[in-house]
Amino acid sequence: MSYLDNIRTFVRVYELGSMSAAGRDLRISPAVTSSRISQLEEHLGVRLFQRTTRSLTPTEQGQSFYRGASEILEAVESAEAQIVNITENLRGSLYVAAPLGVGRRLIAPRVPDFLKEYPEVSVRLRLTDRKVDLTTEGLDLAFFLGQPEDSNLRIRKIADVDRVLCAAPDYIARRGMPANGQELVEKGHECLSLRFPGATEFQWRLSTAEGSERFRVAGHYECDDGDVLTDWALAGHGIAMKPVFEIADHLKAGRLVPVATETPPEPIQMACLFTHRRRQDPKTRLFMEFMIERIGKAVAGG
Repeated sequence: MSYLDNIRTFVRVYELGSMSAAGRDLRISPAVTSSRISQLEEHLGVRLFQRTTRSLTPTEQGQSFYRGASEILEAVESAEAQIVNITENLRGSLYVAAPLGVGRRLIAPRVPDFLKEYPEVSVRLRLTDRKVDLTTEGLDLAFFLGQPEDSNLRIRKIADVDRVLCAAPDYIARRGMPANGQELVEKGHECLSLRFPGATEFQWRLSTAEGSERFRVAGHYECDDGDVLTDWALAGHGIAMKPVFEIADHLKAGRLVPVATETPPEPIQMACLFTHRRRQDPKTRLFMEFMIERIGKAVAGG
């Protein structure tokens, strides 16, 4: 088992490009991470990485070994999955990512129910509104809103999520009620933007009488956390585009009201994203089915 642990550690160091990052991911100390790589290099009789104080670069031998090591781990995981299918005794860690709003409101509250059914499984839930990379971040499954950019990944659709443009009554009292997307632009309404590093432009895609149209809105507020946008909207700082299920309580209570209703936002897809290999893992499959069954109606209905 120690040799297999060394291989797992090598693969994570290779994928994450850092001893410390791999150690955090595997929940071992940097010293143990370094020791495992050294043991593996001594066993193989080659250097797998070129190390400096500032960088860690795979050698040619390291690149070659990574391909074989990945296949070894996939074979082991596949064999374990077959045994689990037979025994129905799920165990191990499950790494899951989700957008902040989805994770906080839909996924996290249901994790305890899943763990009651499968007490030997550990769920490592990572919440972020940025795009995640399943392979390099060691994720088994990612929930997301929108369209994935990587066509090599597998998708399981959950629902089309209704969205709404909304603002606080205080904002509307000060700035007026925009009727449509054109007024958002022409009257210079303060639009709250969900943006990430590297974004070059920001537009809202809205439904018009002529079909889908992009509106180049603007504003002084932007953040990569969707809940911050909700807080800003509630405080009267501007207009936010939000999934209905995230702000349903605020809409019902009148703390937020729909705006630009002549041109509502298009629905956005909510789905699960996974690699073909991860889909073969019973705990990944069962967690995905467990969540889809429980959150599908809530997401679709707001």
